[in-house]
Order: sequence, then structure tokens, then C-alpha cells
Amino acid sequence: MSDVVQLACELIARPSVTPDDAGCQALLAARLQTAGFACEYLRFGEVDNLWATHGGGDGPVLVLLGHTDVVPPGPRDAWASDPFVPEVRDGTLYGRGAADMKGSVAAFVVALEAFVAAHPRHAGTLALLLTSDEEGDAVDGVRKVAEVLRARGQRIDWCITGEPSSKAVLGDLLRVGRRGTLSATLAVRGIQGHVAYPEKARNPIHQAMPALAELAARRWDEGYESFPPTSFQISNVHAGTGANNVIPGGLQVLFNLRYNPNWQAAQLEAECDAVLRAHGLEYDIHWHRGGEPFYTPEGELRAAARAVLAASAGMPPEESTGGGTSDARFIAPLGAQCVEIGPVNASIHKVDEHVRVADLEALPGLYRALLERLLA
Repeated sequence: MSDVVQLACELIARPSVTPDDAGCQALLAARLQTAGFACEYLRFGEVDNLWATHGGGDGPVLVLLGHTDVVPPGPRDAWASDPFVPEVRDGTLYGRGAADMKGSVAAFVVALEAFVAAHPRHAGTLALLLTSDEEGDAVDGVRKVAEVLRARGQRIDWCITGEPSSKAVLGDLLRVGRRGTLSATLAVRGIQGHVAYPEKARNPIHQAMPALAELAARRWDEGYESFPPTSFQISNVHAGTGANNVIPGGLQVLFNLRYNPNWQAAQLEAECDAVLRAHGLEYDIHWHRGGEPFYTPEGELRAAARAVLAASAGMPPEESTGGGTSDARFIAPLGAQCVEIGPVNASIHKVDEHVRVADLEALPGLYRALLERLLA
């Protein structure tokens, strides 16, 4: 078994359901310290974060960004094998986190060890940032670490996130940006009453539906460069007592906007509030700003990543800003150019999550090739 597969298996065997790191970062830090990295543990609340650095001076600062936490496995009897007992079957490694993203984290560490052994006096600073709060609330993880780094005056020039970004073949997609995410919990106040006497009640469902329909039907923009148009989606609707003869006294609606750089969160909040007020709703709304959009324009990092992925996949990668969010949204505001490169994402968050062993064994070389181009 290769070093990267063995290390990935050791990580998968630790049931690090967010925000529990379950000892993953200590295992990795021990290896990195042996390789000459300075390791700093940053724990906030129940979240573990690791900041490991090598080198220094006036050169560029390159950060590899990952997470050691995983989503819950769901019903274990639905898995073909225990999600926390890694198993290789027919050239594929199975286990929770195999693709998202313990495989990438293992490949990061193996690549870092090989690179600093070959280039002990490399240019600039090479860093690894890991958190156990990517799959959860994302409050005490990279968001908080970024605040600490900003307060220290720590510059970051380039960031490579190991999120599973490939579609069908390792290296067929290069993520060069992400949309912002804005979530809302809307509580509409009505007056409860008997359905036979609607004039004595105020139905919050009837009142809210036209406003929600307007928001859902709106064409927010036409997209931004490679970003798709901003989208509005209702995810949850709750109202009623369970009886069919009672007009409810309240309605709760959860919705989310995924938005491109045409917008900032405050602008979208104001637009939604204007629609709700125009329809005469009595309501309270709580907003959660999950992160602003970011975009890496053409430059040294994007060019290097494109060349390395093209050599790996045998064709130039698709360069995309699609998908959900990642912790790079907290690093980009520090001034960093950010890209995301990782294994095929077809099985992430699913039962029988997996990664092809051949892809996992190719990842350290791919990451090292990027380090060679940027810091050697």
C-alpha cells in the first residue's frame, strides 16, 4: 500500500464527524514537524485548527487549505462496509471522507514532505491550514483563523484548496472562484383563527405566497464573467397546527441566495426586505452571511494550475466558478488568489463515498508539481 493511501486510511479510520477532529491533525502535525514544519494549534470553541509553516523571508506565501471533519455517515447499514473502516475494493478506496476530503489532505502532506526534502531552502513560505469546521457551522474554523492571520499581518499570496472538484477524470476541472451564499430565516406573523371565519383571522401563508413567488421568479442578474446568474431557492416552509380547520398564526420560511460578484450581501438583504414590505407582511427575518463570492483572474497561480492539470488529464481543464462554497471564501479576502483542485466529487456526502486509488496515488505528484512551479 502506497504512503498516501496508507495515510488516507489512517485518517478515515478516525470518525471525525464535524466539528470533532478525532486526532487527525495531531497525526498530520507529527509528520510535518519531522519534515521541518513549525506547527501551531488554534482551537476555538469545539473546533481544532492547524497552521503549519515552512520557510520564510520575503518571497510569496502559498497555503494548502483543507479540512479534517466529515459529514455524518447516515444509516450504517446502508453502507457496503463500515464508513469508518477504510476498505479497498476493485481499485477503489471506500470510507467517509475518502473524497471529501481526507484523500486530498493525505496527498497534501505527502507532497509537502517530498517538496521540502527536495527544496529545503525553497522560495517564500509554504503553509498548510486545516480545520475541523468546514462541514459544520464554519464559524470557529478558517473564518476565525483568517481573522487571526489578518490581525497578525500575515500575507497570503496563493491558496490551493483540496476540495473534490474533478467531474469524471482527475484534473478535468479547475475551480477559480465560488459564489457567495446568503441564508435567511423568515418568520411571518398572522392571526390564528377558524377557517370558516377568515375575516376574523389573518392567514400568513396567503399573505406570504405572492411575495415569495416574486422573489423566486425574479431574474436577479445575467451572471458575471464565468459565474452563473444569482439564484434564489426556498428550502423549508413550516406553518399550521396539524389540523385542517385552523388558520395558522405564523409561517416560517428558510431560503438561500447563491450570488455572483454583481452583489454584496447587504444589497441582497435590502432587495428582499423591499419586496416583503411592499406586500405588507408583518415579519422578522434573520440573515446568515455564509461568505462573499470570490474570483481568481488570470495570473501566475491560475496559469500554473492550468498547465499542471492539463498535463495530468491530457487536456486543458474546464475553469469553473460553479458548485457550492468552500473555506477559500475566508482566505480570498486576505488578498489571496485561490484555486481548488481535488479528486472526482461524484460520491461526496453519499453512502459508500469513495475515491479511485489511482487518482489518490496521483494527487501528491500533482500538488508537488504545483509547488515546484510556484516556489522551487
